[in-house]
Amino acid sequence: MMNRISDTDLILNADGTAYHLNLLPEDVADTIIFVGDQDRVPAVSKYFDEVELRKGKREFITHTGRIGHKRLTVISTGIGTDNIDIVLNELDALVNIDLSTRTVKPDLKSLNIIRIGTSGTVQADIPVDSLLVSEAAFGLDPLLHYYDYPATAEELELLKAFKAVLPETFKGQPYIASASSRLIGSLDADIQTGITITTPGFYSPQGRQVRAKSAIPDLLTAITEFRHHGKRITNLEMETAGIYGLAAALGHQAISFNVLLANRITNTFSRQPAAIMDRYIKTVLERIAAV
Repeated sequence: MMNRISDTDLILNADGTAYHLNLLPEDVADTIIFVGDQDRVPAVSKYFDEVELRKGKREFITHTGRIGHKRLTVISTGIGTDNIDIVLNELDALVNIDLSTRTVKPDLKSLNIIRIGTSGTVQADIPVDSLLVSEAAFGLDPLLHYYDYPATAEELELLKAFKAVLPETFKGQPYIASASSRLIGSLDADIQTGITITTPGFYSPQGRQVRAKSAIPDLLTAITEFRHHGKRITNLEMETAGIYGLAAALGHQAISFNVLLANRITNTFSRQPAAIMDRYIKTVLERIAAV
């Protein structure tokens, strides 16, 4: 008999839905768009030809529908990789675990996970209001240290080079994870790419100084100046590395589109963030629908 997953390892609601997401297996499409903000879910689904499902619990709002013949789900993850841990594990359970027997299905499904999120660039020559795809991401958060996930020799070499330039006052242990080569190949044509930093916070972890004093005042400088074999760090946000690493650990495909609303070097912020986000939502949906 296959190993049964316990009631406390995988918690289900009384109606059989996933504990946090409040979803059933049939509620989820094979292509899933991640957005952070709850309000961005209807901003995406308004471009669907039809919406068949609207559900929500806590910060996790889900709409499933179609563009033409392609079925899509858009879900709000909230902010940070701690929420990514919940969303990706529960989505995987919905498609790859028989919830009636609590056993892993013999044939596993690989989901396409496509993040559309906001970000700030750390290079002066990358303009505000542009779009960038994360080819890889360094995680400054701890999430992936709790999982066994695949890292290639090339990724580990890049990670080693990054660790070498971090200030001595930085006490964390970064990790690295990459985008799906399959999704990069099919969705990122003519869009700039770069290496993303995923942080566990928005203020001091991203080099911001408001009132609380930073313990690592030169972190942003180290990030901005990093170079390795022609590669550089391009932007900061709070989810991509966790999405990439956990998706790889679970056998899913992931890609992150970053809408660059701020430039941390020139200290400029978008004058029309809502309109810019709407423009790139349409861009990404057009590419998804065409594949």
